[in-house]
Amino acid sequence: MSDNNPFGGPFGGNGGQYTTSVQYGGTAPAPAKVALGDVPAAPADVIKDTTTAAFAADVIQESRRQPVLVDFWAPWCGPCKQLTPQLEKAVKAAGGKVKLVKMNIDDHPSIAGQLGIQSIPAVIAFKDGQPVDGFMGAIPESQINEFITKVGGKGDGAPPVAEALAAATEARDAGDMQTAADIYDAVLAQAPETIEAIAGLGELLFEAGDTEGAEALLATAPEAKKDAPPLAALRAKMALAAQAAALGNPAEFERRLAENPKDHQARFDLAMIQNANGDRTAAADNLLAIIKADRTWNEDGARTQLLQLFEAWGMTDEATLSARRKLSALLFS
Repeated sequence: MSDNNPFGGPFGGNGGQYTTSVQYGGTAPAPAKVALGDVPAAPADVIKDTTTAAFAADVIQESRRQPVLVDFWAPWCGPCKQLTPQLEKAVKAAGGKVKLVKMNIDDHPSIAGQLGIQSIPAVIAFKDGQPVDGFMGAIPESQINEFITKVGGKGDGAPPVAEALAAATEARDAGDMQTAADIYDAVLAQAPETIEAIAGLGELLFEAGDTEGAEALLATAPEAKKDAPPLAALRAKMALAAQAAALGNPAEFERRLAENPKDHQARFDLAMIQNANGDRTAAADNLLAIIKADRTWNEDGARTQLLQLFEAWGMTDEATLSARRKLSALLFS
């Protein structure tokens, strides 16, 4: 590679000494308050670390297929710690338009030196095997998104929301809740009225124990969409959890049922606790048992509660579909 700087400005020099540099051009959106433990490793096909030996394959060759961003960083660099998480989040939300490769300049200084990088953090975009653009410093999230949009060739300046939501769902299905939260947060930074992202991030907040955060997020939904099914489902889930939390120890209700199987209130309360604990099938079966024994109990309360569970679980959930079939058999056979 040439020692000449392909970008001009702060990238000049021979890369012999490194200093941190921060460039703030505005205020980045506040990150979501999701306490989900340590951030897991980013997906290998989107974000990865590289070495001097692997640079040609990871960056030069890969950039012939799609743009690759190279994040030059070091463990001692404070601004790097600020930039890298935002950069990773934006790349995940970009729906595969770009890839991110990270290079620790303490362990692998030669590539940065050849590119004339003297300050970090520094990000360089490669296309068709060549460096084509770059920036230096911990720039705001909005500028990171603009940079990825420019490099990735997006014409409207917005991330592909449908693809990002699908990626968030895939991350949740794989148990990677932090990545899902990052994607939802990035979508909302670009399109704050996206109902699916509000509901998805709200549910993650709630499951992480931040009920207040989930409620605050729900409150940001546009007035005309506040009753949209994904939001209604989350509210129902939160209401059911609050109801179950006030009921107490399930062992007490199990004891009462063992003594009197017709104790419908004990069976009803046990179903609420089972649902809160994630045992949807058992919760539905207990409510169905009440309906079968006494449809008029508590003014048809068991059926009403079961329908609320369906709303909280979602119309296509397996537990919903199974219980709905059983309910239909009870009501119409």
